[in-house]
Amino acid sequence: MALVLGESLRDNPLAREAATIIDTCVSCGQCMVNCPTFRLLQDDWDSPRGRINLMKEMLAGQAPSADLQLHLDRCLTCRSCEAMCPEGVRFGRLLDVTRELIEPAARRPLRERLLRRALRAVVPYRRRFSALLRLGQALRRFLPAALSAKVPQQRSAGAWPQRDHARTMLVWQGCVQPALAPDINAATARVLDRCGILLLPAKAGCCGALSHHMAEPEEALDFMRRNIDACWSQIEAGAEAIVMTASGCGAHVRDYGELLQDDPHYRDKARRFSALSKDIAEVVATELQEGRLPPLPPQARSPDRRIAYQSPCSLQHAQKLKGLVERLLKHAGYTLTPVAYPFLCCGSAGSYSILQPELAAGLRQAKMDTILATRPKLIATANIGCLAHLAEVSPLPVRHWIELFDETLAAAEAG
Repeated sequence: MALVLGESLRDNPLAREAATIIDTCVSCGQCMVNCPTFRLLQDDWDSPRGRINLMKEMLAGQAPSADLQLHLDRCLTCRSCEAMCPEGVRFGRLLDVTRELIEPAARRPLRERLLRRALRAVVPYRRRFSALLRLGQALRRFLPAALSAKVPQQRSAGAWPQRDHARTMLVWQGCVQPALAPDINAATARVLDRCGILLLPAKAGCCGALSHHMAEPEEALDFMRRNIDACWSQIEAGAEAIVMTASGCGAHVRDYGELLQDDPHYRDKARRFSALSKDIAEVVATELQEGRLPPLPPQARSPDRRIAYQSPCSLQHAQKLKGLVERLLKHAGYTLTPVAYPFLCCGSAGSYSILQPELAAGLRQAKMDTILATRPKLIATANIGCLAHLAEVSPLPVRHWIELFDETLAAAEAG
């Protein structure tokens, strides 16, 4: 039976969109086994099906409650449920729409409001975040142990190739990755330099995902428009792709075309922007297939090349690139350990690890248990959020897979 909207919501386009998505759900429950919060808490309300039932009550006319907000806040937006859903319910979009509907109606406690505002005032702005991080690194030894563990050591970028090439691509800088791990994009530049590609930093800033998932849609759209404007001259100059080395940003940028479809001034540009967005794994796979990367000699099996790969939800569920990085790492001669439940989120999920620290820690511990049980030498991933979240407690190095790929190519060249 189709959901009948409450009288106050019948003319609301967001409510109508939410109802349309909900009507595709048949409440079969197959999503529940893939839901990290349901597996952790064993609470039906913290499963996709339970959350949809709460959304139905609100959309049918019940006033938004703090209880509904709590269970929606606990969702990681990992979209693992979408991968399992036989009806193709777009739960990620449903969650964003519903959060946007209830945020103005269900006023949060002051502490929550201040924390969320502080995150939005610092994290998306590269200079502010970098300055705060450098201060934390300088004072790291004086901080309490729990806080000190959250401040990563400073990393060096290494050499960025300076050779000119006929082909040009842009690499997304984002907001936190340049400060936390500048070596990731430098390694990407070195890999693509070997393919005859000049990699230039995109002039964009924060992708807008943080604001979008915190129910600040206008703020998110402003970030998106600014990014399109900032990069447009680079695109028109011939950049053939916008390379994403943070899969969380990549998942959001791929949605620019949809999210700006009602803006007549940016609709067409946003579609082109999204179409140009490519995860670095897609780019490397294409260059290998076309024979533009130097061949790799067979690698001798070594315990040091035994690694665990943690596939970010934003890569395997949102971008549907499951298995691609794994194939590239195997091509580079790494032995991948068979990690149990690879579809489960590590608990990072953008701002989730800050807004829901206890749940994020529980999910991370479950992920670390499955990884360490396979006895790898290091952990590889494809998203800066996952990397930082896991590295906070990992006894093993946690690195971006493109760094390993770069090192393999360099070793092959050195003989």
